[in-house]
Amino acid sequence: MDGLSIFALILLIVVFLTIAYGMIIIHDIPYHFAQKRNHPHQDAIHVAGWVSLFTLHAIWPFLWIWAALYRPDRGYGFSSSSNRESDLSARLEALEARLASLENPALPEDLPTEPAASDAETA
Repeated sequence: MDGLSIFALILLIVVFLTIAYGMIIIHDIPYHFAQKRNHPHQDAIHVAGWVSLFTLHAIWPFLWIWAALYRPDRGYGFSSSSNRESDLSARLEALEARLASLENPALPEDLPTEPAASDAETA
């Protein structure tokens, strides 16, 4: 074997190892997203990434979406939970006030609550 054949063989091995390492790194991208966002299913995403590597990348796009949807501040939702909680608490207070007013209707102040003694004597 001459020097050029050895160089070609070494280059072929380096290219093969680089491609193999690149495939593994690409399949860990959803897992790194999940780690960065403190995803509650990080381990499942990591295992599914390996499964996707052996199943010809069939589920890898779904792993990317699954990892990217979760945000630590709002979970899987699309609005912040503090706005939703404040809206719900305001609605609850309004409903409680309405219920209290329906249960105990306020009488107008000009109407007496008991008949006056003079009205009882005349009747």
